[in-house]
Amino acid sequence: MEIDVYNIKGVSTGKKVTLNDSVFGIEPNDHVIYLNVKQYMANKRQGTAKAKERSEISGSTRKLGRQKGGGGARHGDINSPVMVGGGRVFGPKPRDYSFKVNKKEKTLARKSALSYKAKENAITVVEDFTFEAPKTKEFLALTKNLKLEGKKLLVVLPENNANIYLSARNLQKTGVTTVSELNTYNVLDAAHLVVLESSINAMNNF
Repeated sequence: MEIDVYNIKGVSTGKKVTLNDSVFGIEPNDHVIYLNVKQYMANKRQGTAKAKERSEISGSTRKLGRQKGGGGARHGDINSPVMVGGGRVFGPKPRDYSFKVNKKEKTLARKSALSYKAKENAITVVEDFTFEAPKTKEFLALTKNLKLEGKKLLVVLPENNANIYLSARNLQKTGVTTVSELNTYNVLDAAHLVVLESSINAMNNF
């Protein structure tokens, strides 16, 4: 598949880049996409929720009433879960939510996500550019020139570029990443990909 390359003014440069069919033209596998996104979301969970159980509550261990004959349910000390301010039964404990997904499955999931974007014509290739200084106004002008203003964008850079990153940081619907950090979740979360020309070569080798 060949697509046009645009400059930052939104004008076609006359050049074309080839998207590797083994990356951008495969039959998407929805199940591995599900597994990879689920793992990504699980790995972001802190897992620090904690509730005190009966043995962890600070309070007297004196038995409050007789075992039988009181006319109500039996209970022990004031830390009992049936008492107001008592411990919680089977409360949450700190835990690790992460799980393993095979490397080949992650690669297939990323290729599947990119193939979806290619089928939707949701990939725009822009010739390499940079900003002399962080300027959000210049980045907004770029999105307007490419007729992508208001859309949720993911800009894929060949390597870290502080000026581009800082220019887009304040924009709620825009993310910036590098080829090496590109993942399935970020690709699917964006409505449109803006890929720098030199990023395509690296992405074709996924």
